[in-house]
Amino acid sequence: MELFANLAHGFGVALSLDNLLFALLGALIGTAIGVLPGIGPVATISLLLPITFGQPATTAIIMLAGIYYGAQYGGSTTAILLNLPGEVSSVVTALDGYKMARNGRAGAALTIAALGSFFAGSVATLVVAASGPMLTSVALSFGPADYFSLMLLGLIISAVLAQGSVLKAIAMVVLGVALGLVGTDVQTGQQRFTFGVPELSDGLGFVSIAMGIFGLGEIILNLERPEARQVMSGKVGSLMLTREEFRRSVPAVLRGTAIGSVLGILPGGGASLSAFGSYMLERKISKYGHTLGTGAIEGVAGPESANNAAAQTSFIPLLTLGIPANAVMALMVGALIIQGIQPGPRMVEAQPDLFWGLICSMWVGNLMLLVINLPMIGMWVKLLQVPYKYLYPAILVFCAIGVYSLNNSVFDVYQTLFFGILGYIFSKLHMPAAPLLIGFVLGPMMEEHLRRAMLLSRGDVGVFIERPISATLLALAAIVLAAMALPALRSGKDKALAE
Repeated sequence: MELFANLAHGFGVALSLDNLLFALLGALIGTAIGVLPGIGPVATISLLLPITFGQPATTAIIMLAGIYYGAQYGGSTTAILLNLPGEVSSVVTALDGYKMARNGRAGAALTIAALGSFFAGSVATLVVAASGPMLTSVALSFGPADYFSLMLLGLIISAVLAQGSVLKAIAMVVLGVALGLVGTDVQTGQQRFTFGVPELSDGLGFVSIAMGIFGLGEIILNLERPEARQVMSGKVGSLMLTREEFRRSVPAVLRGTAIGSVLGILPGGGASLSAFGSYMLERKISKYGHTLGTGAIEGVAGPESANNAAAQTSFIPLLTLGIPANAVMALMVGALIIQGIQPGPRMVEAQPDLFWGLICSMWVGNLMLLVINLPMIGMWVKLLQVPYKYLYPAILVFCAIGVYSLNNSVFDVYQTLFFGILGYIFSKLHMPAAPLLIGFVLGPMMEEHLRRAMLLSRGDVGVFIERPISATLLALAAIVLAAMALPALRSGKDKALAE
């Protein structure tokens, strides 16, 4: 009964006029940037972080969440119609979705993508609502040593699951942690790693790093790529599914929802990993697995359900433990910190409006996306006709204004530009940027819990082994690292990512 009372409270918050408008705004922006290849939710949320500074925390997070799961909807539109994935997680959708469009079933592919995403998002939101308070009560029993070990495990898993070299990902995590230590030591008041620059006494700006690496860095990278977009000339066709298509897609949607709900919780997981995992699962266990890649509806239904379910459940570790599961969740942590809110197990008690309002807004946002996506397909396709040479200058101007407005500091603009160039270099060197941002967010928290644990144990490092929770988490971290060091597993991961 308590869950229903909390959900009623959450719907009261989510259905307020301001929150409804910002949920709709987030869903529309998310769909638009999902449609436009090369931008993505990470870059967009990075660029919009300054806007959230003047908004109530609940309203700001509802809008940013809408952008994230809205992008999963929008990415499927161009993947199906143009074979041009707007989002990384939509790459798999293009394999069968575009062939369905070539066979005259584009409307059916778009319909099952929207319905599968809506169903998966609704179920995953229910998982978040049911598991959130339970995990929060467990997290309240954690001590400083347990939190340190948990965050260390999260960093290691995010590095291991990152695309490409594990060594490069670990190096990016370490760099992110190091960047997070710049500034003034809270306990001693001494400045560290500031190199005599007074503007760095408060540390590096989260918005500058996120906006630079994911926003400007992606823009620079996309500008060197030739535009290869073509607008669909044929008709979308009927949006109605045949009885056979509906029968075949239902099991795929259920399996995609299940795998997305699980993989979305993992650090370094999220929508992309879930979509790929769902496609591989359909290929192996579906009765029609041999037809995947030829225009099978399972190849659209499964991945689209999985990526939206993962987008919802990735909020679980953020809301219950304060640990980001991926780069977007790291941006959410940054947005909360900008608002003066420390994410973690105390959020349920300290910020019930935000916790339950956000969860209920996901249901509202998914319903909005279902309503606005199918009727507005023509508009989203027209959006692809806007040349990038007109889009990017406008984005850069708003980016500079936004980052300057945070502290009225030109230094922040220069800082953003520096990290933009750094983000471009990282991309050229195939260095994954997401582990860096997660390391930057978790680094200061890890240091705080480490020092607190050492103070409580009077300098005895054995406290990390003596506490059962901490010892278990450290053992898991060691197992994950040791497993990835094995050549067979490492080559298996590379093969899976290549597929």
